[in-house]
Amino acid sequence: MHDASSLPAQRNAPRRRPDAGSLAQLLAAALWLPQAGLIAWAVQRLADGGGWPAVWVPAAGVLALGLLRAAGEAWGLRRVFGSARAELSTWRAQATAALASRSPVDRARPASGAAASVIAEQAEAVLPWLVRYRPVRLRVTVMPVVIVLAVAWFSWAAALVLLVAAPLIPLFMAIVGWRAQAASEAQMVRLGRMNGFLLDRLRGLVTLRALGAVDATAVRLRDAAEGLRQRTMAVLRIAFLSSAVLELFSALGVAMVAVYIGFHLLGHLGFGTWGAPLALGQGLFVLLLAPAFFEPLRDLAAVWHDRAAGEAAIGALERLAAQGRPLPDAPADAVPRPGRATGALAVAVRGLHFAHAGEAPVFEGLDLAVHAGEHVALMGASGSGKTALLALLAGLAMPDAGEIRLGDEVLDAVSAAALRARIGWMGQRPHVFAGSVAANVALRRAALSTVRVEDAMRFAALDAVAQARPSTQLGEGGAGLSGGEAVRLALARLAVHPDAGLLLADEPTAHLDAETAARVVEALLALARGRTLIVATHDPRVAARMHRVVTLGADPLKEAA
Repeated sequence: MHDASSLPAQRNAPRRRPDAGSLAQLLAAALWLPQAGLIAWAVQRLADGGGWPAVWVPAAGVLALGLLRAAGEAWGLRRVFGSARAELSTWRAQATAALASRSPVDRARPASGAAASVIAEQAEAVLPWLVRYRPVRLRVTVMPVVIVLAVAWFSWAAALVLLVAAPLIPLFMAIVGWRAQAASEAQMVRLGRMNGFLLDRLRGLVTLRALGAVDATAVRLRDAAEGLRQRTMAVLRIAFLSSAVLELFSALGVAMVAVYIGFHLLGHLGFGTWGAPLALGQGLFVLLLAPAFFEPLRDLAAVWHDRAAGEAAIGALERLAAQGRPLPDAPADAVPRPGRATGALAVAVRGLHFAHAGEAPVFEGLDLAVHAGEHVALMGASGSGKTALLALLAGLAMPDAGEIRLGDEVLDAVSAAALRARIGWMGQRPHVFAGSVAANVALRRAALSTVRVEDAMRFAALDAVAQARPSTQLGEGGAGLSGGEAVRLALARLAVHPDAGLLLADEPTAHLDAETAARVVEALLALARGRTLIVATHDPRVAARMHRVVTLGADPLKEAA
């Protein structure tokens, strides 16, 4: 059995304080104010008859500030990108650790297709949110205030125009933003469902072909893709709407300031200043700052969709990182218990209570005793708890109440990892990882030699399968192997496990023809000599080969010799 990483006790939320990169971009944007002042000064000196020699100093200042501004913007962008990539990696690691720490029997655990879509694809939407939206939000908070104060120093009327036009933009942006975030969340949900549907159908492609359901599946996939297209177009429509709203109000604001400055310099509007009329340079300075006042808001409109998509992606990652039924594992500060001798493990279950979240109890006070070296078949109707009992015995989940004892040791969070190392597991559908056949047999157990792995493959008759040579590469999910060959691979995993004192098999002959099933049972019984074997099955032929049959779901518990 493998160990899973534990979820950190406290997940780190995305940083809310501005970092050095965002501050550098803010200071670079603020350099436009002295640049605009130098340009206005140069124009004023030309208007006063100073000639071209009078503009060399302002021109040099504008050039130097421009180079400094470009350098600050570039450095800040690199810092922000590096910080954002590290933060996204942290979110992904937390979501992955949370999934790994949840028990395989947790029915609330997200489907693998949807989880892969969120972590590998949808999470990328967080990057533009961090790289573009958050620095722009900082500039929107600071720059309009600085600019309106600079404008108000020369003309309170122009500052008033900016103050009247500015609040309309965030108001309409907020209205549009609520709808944009809802549309982005709906799009991501639809994308995750479609990916999960596609992954599930690809895994069952052989069965679909056998049942003649390929065309029906293609129709459902086409409908899912059409629904995703409609959701995506809805998001794009809202993004275009937000840009149009901002461009309209920013253009009106700049036009009103330009009209006021023009008529004021012509002498038609004498109000709006602090006594003396504006000079040409002062009016030009105010006019140059008016577009800069709306520039952060225009940038905000450009990244508004990034905000909606990013926050929706963060929500999806948070849901993946949510706590569920944990995989039992020892806490970091636990003191390991002394090791026990190898050999067959006796099983004792007393007063077992277990229920899936939100469902009726599977077990209420179950008692079961299996002697060391005994072979037991678990039978019962579907839903009677055969798979759940095997998972509890394997230490994949903790019971709600009661005690499980393997050998002379109680199965709990402290002992689970050590006891799982002495348990061999064979599921209904053995999972095959992308990699070589030998790696799939060894399952990263460093102590296993190449000779032991090859012996296990020969025991499972994999050496007779052309596509199952030790170095042959397999696809994720077992692409390249038939169902019977995947079961042989699972048998090889059991055979290569020398310390397994308890073998657990969940429907080992399901989906197999009679001849293959008979060979699997013979191989399983050969492996179980001198070991304890518990098999969950519906097949009476398998049950007949066991020492004893235990029927679950009966009241009281029935046993047959």
